[in-house]
Amino acid sequence: MKQIIFTEKAPAAIGPYSQAVLAGNTLYMSGQIALDVAALGDVRAEAKKIMDNIGHILAEAGMNYSNIVKSSIFLKNMDDFAVINEVYGSYFTEAPPARETVQVARLPKDVNVEISVIAVN
Repeated sequence: MKQIIFTEKAPAAIGPYSQAVLAGNTLYMSGQIALDVAALGDVRAEAKKIMDNIGHILAEAGMNYSNIVKSSIFLKNMDDFAVINEVYGSYFTEAPPARETVQVARLPKDVNVEISVIAVN
């Protein structure tokens, strides 16, 4: 049994995928990017916008950041690692989720960062 999770508080999918899918008590969230023109080009602003959008999708599924068990961060430039860590870390006061961070050649819409998460209720 799966349920599609969608909120207008986060950007709609830009392709044939859902913002998130709830399967049982596990939420699989698609990679989130900052589509806000004001945030584009500023890694800190992009990361904050992404994390806020993740929060909106989590809320739509009846969850919050504490429900995240795994994150994947994709960076255009690994030199942005410290900035991303600072922003990302501010959303987890204790027991942060498991995570990997990788540098990639290119991201959708030429953004600097994309983050996906798995959360469990």
